[in-house]
Amino acid sequence: KIKSLPSPRLFTTHLNCDNISKAVLGSNAKLLVLFRNPKDVAVSYYRFYNKNPMLPNVSSWDEFFQKFMSGEVCWNSYFDHALAWNKHMDKENIMIITYEEMKENLPQGVKQIAEFLGFCLPEEKIQSIAENAAFESMSNTSQETYGKFGPILFRKGTVGDWKNLFTEAQSQEMDAKFEECLAGTKLGARLKYDKYCKY
Repeated sequence: KIKSLPSPRLFTTHLNCDNISKAVLGSNAKLLVLFRNPKDVAVSYYRFYNKNPMLPNVSSWDEFFQKFMSGEVCWNSYFDHALAWNKHMDKENIMIITYEEMKENLPQGVKQIAEFLGFCLPEEKIQSIAENAAFESMSNTSQETYGKFGPILFRKGTVGDWKNLFTEAQSQEMDAKFEECLAGTKLGARLKYDKYCKY
């Protein structure tokens, strides 16, 4: 069925890499994996939960935080997800990039992604893609692109919004979890936790 689709074929997923078919992971297919720092993921996910009618509402941020930390959310634990992908960091057909890297320099991120996928793009094309892929631009056209689901997908898109919800105790709890699970890993280093997740 998949082979009958025209090439190049593009698929998106939120699956943990342990749940991706070995026929894909063991092939020459190129996998682009996006990660975001866990504190902003938790806040974004909390807002997404309560705006998405297909997901159960949670009564408070405190309740959601505990569910997030224990992996009792859709798609399970962020930390398990990260650890699973960390095993594949050195594979030539897998590229991991962070949301924060792209917020810092989107044209450079576009260039890296293009090169990974085998495209040699002129500078003006890279700039054009970056302008259209900026959060603000995608948010402004979200209803055209995603219909009623657009406002559910796009909220702030900022880095560091976690500081508006996390208590000091919650921040320390996640710091300890990150230290336990991802400190010393290649993916942990890419996430620049000390830069983006500390007060």
